[in-house]
Amino acid sequence: MAINDESEIRELLGQKRRIAVIGASPNPARASNGVLAFLVGQGHDVIAVNPGHAGTTIHGAPVVATLADVEPPAEIVDIFRNSDDAGAAVDEAIVHGAKAVWMQLGVINDAAAQRADAAGLVVVMDRCPKIEIPRLGLLK
Repeated sequence: MAINDESEIRELLGQKRRIAVIGASPNPARASNGVLAFLVGQGHDVIAVNPGHAGTTIHGAPVVATLADVEPPAEIVDIFRNSDDAGAAVDEAIVHGAKAVWMQLGVINDAAAQRADAAGLVVVMDRCPKIEIPRLGLLK
């Protein structure tokens, strides 16, 4: 596995997936809100992770407090955290049993990416699925 491998990204996004969005916001001005809506619209099974809004929904996706509350486990953990805080989210994703971690645009944490890669997860860093899906011709 390699970080930001094009074939792995295509494989991840080419099928319906269970995706946990850490840092999802109900605020339409936030990027996480638009990306979550896009993923739902693409037919993915999306769960929002935001302790301040647990028990609600965002664009029809249920909101839970922590990644540990996502059952069954998410295949992809999409991380909307700053680069420093992304490391803890990556570690949670490894324990959670995710198949991939996706760090959003501007989120770069090489040490966390190496830990995830060493644990066998697909690692995508500094990219956005809302951009990658159309770019790869995978729109549903």
